[in-house]
Amino acid sequence: MNQTSVEAPPQVELALLLKAYRLMLTAKTMAETYEDNKAICSKYVHSTSRGHEAIQLATAFHLTPKDYLSVYYRDESILLGLGLTPYELMLQLMAKRDDPFSGGRTYYGHPSLRREGFPVIPHQSSATGMQAIPATGMAHALSFLESQHLLEASEGRVALCSLGDGSVTEGEVAEAFQMAVLKKLPIIYLVQDNDWGISAKGSEMRAMDAYEYAAGFKGLERMRVDGADLVDSYTGMAEAFRIARNERRPVLVHAKCPLLGHHTSGVRREWYRGNDLNEHMLLDPLPRLGTYLLELGQTADELIAISQEVKEEVQAHYERALAAPNPDPESFHLHEFAPTPVVEEKGNRAPEKAEKVTMVDAALHAVDDILKQYPEALFYGQDVGGELGGVFREAALLAKKYGDARVFNTPIQEAYIVGSTAGMSAVGCKPIVEIQFADYIWPGINQLVEELSKSCYLSMGKFPVQALIRVPIGAYGGGGPYHSGSIESTLLNIRGIKVVYPSNAADMKGLMKAAFLDPNPVVMLEHKGLYWSKVAGTEDAKTPEPDEDYILPLGIANVVQSASEEQIQAGNSLAVITYGMGVYWAKAASKELPGSVEIVDLRTLNPLDFATVEAAVKRHGKVLVLTEEPLMNSFTESLAGRIGKTCFQVLDAPVFTLGAENLPAVPLNVELEKMMLPNADKVLKSLQELLEY
Repeated sequence: MNQTSVEAPPQVELALLLKAYRLMLTAKTMAETYEDNKAICSKYVHSTSRGHEAIQLATAFHLTPKDYLSVYYRDESILLGLGLTPYELMLQLMAKRDDPFSGGRTYYGHPSLRREGFPVIPHQSSATGMQAIPATGMAHALSFLESQHLLEASEGRVALCSLGDGSVTEGEVAEAFQMAVLKKLPIIYLVQDNDWGISAKGSEMRAMDAYEYAAGFKGLERMRVDGADLVDSYTGMAEAFRIARNERRPVLVHAKCPLLGHHTSGVRREWYRGNDLNEHMLLDPLPRLGTYLLELGQTADELIAISQEVKEEVQAHYERALAAPNPDPESFHLHEFAPTPVVEEKGNRAPEKAEKVTMVDAALHAVDDILKQYPEALFYGQDVGGELGGVFREAALLAKKYGDARVFNTPIQEAYIVGSTAGMSAVGCKPIVEIQFADYIWPGINQLVEELSKSCYLSMGKFPVQALIRVPIGAYGGGGPYHSGSIESTLLNIRGIKVVYPSNAADMKGLMKAAFLDPNPVVMLEHKGLYWSKVAGTEDAKTPEPDEDYILPLGIANVVQSASEEQIQAGNSLAVITYGMGVYWAKAASKELPGSVEIVDLRTLNPLDFATVEAAVKRHGKVLVLTEEPLMNSFTESLAGRIGKTCFQVLDAPVFTLGAENLPAVPLNVELEKMMLPNADKVLKSLQELLEY
């Protein structure tokens, strides 16, 4: 800090400097309290802001209630600067019932807040780079809503994303930076650099710091500030906010800070810091600010009095938090999903004189209806915008009809496509996104798991993520190993998301609209082989087009073919439980067994309509569970096991399963593909064996 004489006016108002000094003392006293009470406060791993207080408070003082904030796990002083109390933070530290962020479900320094007078702070994961994409999604949503005149750009809303410097090496951070500069988004990336990861120094982890790295992103304004100096941090952040608010473009602020506390309470600084800790202590922002206040005319007695007041306040907050009640154990299951408004089938599924449509056109028309009705809706992904409108023409002409701000192409960034929906949803947008092929979803799985699936549960229902993620799936006709995969079992192991798999045009349209209106993340699997009904035996995938008001709730299976009462009474019937292409393999095979086969199309894999499955099994006593996926460790085997346990007393045979061979990929050659996948002949063989059992 430059020396300032007593006569010179301060660069920051004295009242704000004193507020910062009090809050720095608060953060320091809290950290000391936690250390003095390790047996209690280190029961759950936590991290404090010691050393980072100056840049964090400077940032907090510039945020307004109209802004959006993404913090990382060390940002306790940002929260104090916004007006959260030590008591509230301690409730989270001790996992208490009244923790305002998560009700005792997640770690200290992991806020999720919707409160009048505060910036919106959506839930996020443990914030080692993953938060950059949802935060950029928030800025993207602000920009989009402004482009549609649903928000006023003149109001200057911004998103702020806080990161540790070590996290900037994450590939997902590069995706976020790329979209921020590509779309000129109003976001500030605050990178706090203390030169440490956990036990690895910056020189071990990176060839450059975040400021140098950011030079590669054309259009990203870059700044350096002294993160241990309150005045330099405050004036630097003032300029960053001016650029983001007024010029509506992205900024990166690199703030160098000391690390005075432990990385976390679980990794003790004395294990690895050595003399480095003494060097960092010389940069402690608290005595630096104290010295500056003395230069401005404050007395030592005044500063000592503030310190004593803070110690008493923090101790009182600690004792109150310690006595606060724990969560009710019986509440552990609440908020897996937010309630959906779609609970019954509505509209006309088969209007008189309606023409038959393919599944791909039913999906296109559903999205068209949605965009027409909901101005906050948008659709993006690889190649869905512009002239092409998707590699399957599933978005044909939508970009021309609704404009490039609402229907647009993204870079090849599956993580951004998926993860940005969390930020979009938090701001109030209703995103529909597409992963071009199921085999391409893997880079987006991290975001799907960490940022989307957990948000509703860990925020106690404050931040469900409304996201419709479309995924073309399945094999036919030589698509090969990177365009033919089935991924439903992987998705179904992710709790907190819904998975839909329609098999015909009417279901596609009705389920698409229900999925869009669902306030939770919904992955819609759309079989490419059914899109146009070009595969032999899939003609029934074309149906009369439902009307514009048709909507079909998730979680309701459909009996698409019934067995005859005569065959049921003769004990010569069975049920096939399936979905997607399996419906048509079962239909083709059952032609050789007239009246003997009931086919249940699940339509939604999570939530699962097990009641319909159970009723079918009880009617027949024999069941085949059919899938296109390889069987080993699959959803199909899991469902078969559940049927075997629940329906054991009514079964007349073991639960049969049939799926693809247990191979790592679908081969390119069509004859090899046929050998790997189920087909009508293989299904018929299983049905005959089961009937004869």
